Amino acid sequence: MKIGVLPFNPFQENTYVVSDHTGECVVIDAGNYSAREDNALTNYIRENGLTPVLALNTHGHVDHILGVDYVKRTFGVPFALHGDDRFLVESAPQHGAIYGFDVKSVPAAEVDLKGRDEVTFGETALRVIHTPGHTPGHVAFYEEGEKILFTGDTLFRESIGRTDLPGGDYSWIMKSILEKLIPLGDDVRFYPGHGPQSTIGHETLYNPFVVEVINGEVKC
Repeated sequence: MKIGVLPFNPFQENTYVVSDHTGECVVIDAGNYSAREDNALTNYIRENGLTPVLALNTHGHVDHILGVDYVKRTFGVPFALHGDDRFLVESAPQHGAIYGFDVKSVPAAEVDLKGRDEVTFGETALRVIHTPGHTPGHVAFYEEGEKILFTGDTLFRESIGRTDLPGGDYSWIMKSILEKLIPLGDDVRFYPGHGPQSTIGHETLYNPFVVEVINGEVKC
C-alpha cells in the first residue's frame, strides 16, 4: 500500500491518496482549496498512474471536505461519509465563512458509512471504525495487513481532536481512543488529519490526554 500525504489549506489538513499495486486509490479527506492545491492533487494521481474510485472522509468538518467536490467532478467518483456527519457538510458554507473559506458548492454523500464494516479499492480493504467524539459520525480506517490506521481528527501525535465544536464530546473521543484504537496494538502506525504520523505505542507512553486517563488521573 502506498500513501501520498498532501497537506492542504490554511489548516494544513492532511489529504491522503492511498493506493495499492492495482493502481486503484481512494482520496481520504480531500482538503484542497486553491487552484494550486487542486493541481497538486491531480498531478500526484496522474504522475503515479492512479485511478481514484472513492472520495472517502473520516468526518465532515469543512477543512476536510473543501476538495471533495473537486475530486467528485474531476474523477467521477462517489463521496463516502458517515451519515451522522451530514449536517456538518450541509452547513459547510456557514462554518467555512467563520474561518475565511468561501465554500461555493457542497458535495453530496452517495455512500453512507454508518453501519458499514469496510470499504475496498483494488485488492485492499479498509476497516471502518466508528470513533465519535470529535464529531458524531467520525470514523477511522484501518488496513490490518500492514497495520496502517487513518485517524482523522480523533488522535494526533501526542494530542487529540478538539471536542468544543458542534457535536463534540470529550468522553466519547476518549472512549473511542481507549476502546477502539489502542486495542489495535502498539505497532500500528497511524496517519492523522493534521501533523505527523505516529504509532499507538508512542501515544500510550507520551500522549498526555491518553496517559492521564490510563493512569486514572482523569475519568472519561
